[in-house]
Amino acid sequence: MKIGLKSTPRAAEMGVQGTDQRHLGHLLGDALRHFDGRVLMLMAAHPDLPLALSNLAARDQISAAHIHLTRHLPEGGARASTLAASAGISKQAMSDVLDQCEAWGLIARLVDPLDARAKWIRYTVIGQLWLTAFTDAVRKAELEFRTEIGDDIALVVRLGLEAYAHGY
Repeated sequence: MKIGLKSTPRAAEMGVQGTDQRHLGHLLGDALRHFDGRVLMLMAAHPDLPLALSNLAARDQISAAHIHLTRHLPEGGARASTLAASAGISKQAMSDVLDQCEAWGLIARLVDPLDARAKWIRYTVIGQLWLTAFTDAVRKAELEFRTEIGDDIALVVRLGLEAYAHGY
């Protein structure tokens, strides 16, 4: 267990030397990048993920925006505008991510049954495999996190993050 580190390798790369210069935002960002990176590594090795998608994950072709889409698109689908708002990115940025995901065969754009002007985004069959690989990878990365720092600390971290994210 690593407690009380004054800096991280990422901090050193950024020229940040001590904990006095490392605020919570840096640590949260580093932790998210580390976690997402691990999830992508696990997805790349997932036995049910098509080889082309495994290669994208393994070669760092998947961005944070693709991960945001995967986190925010429910299995039953959602409007593109709702996805953008949920992921905290612009409609244009979401449209770019959707274009890529559609080209990769992960999602399909359908006419929204309640508003013909809007697009309804759903996972394709390949997209469902992607979502399963993502879900499995997140579970395994969380288990690794708990194993590395201990169940008690992991629980405190989770409860603290939930409280902070939802305004206490």
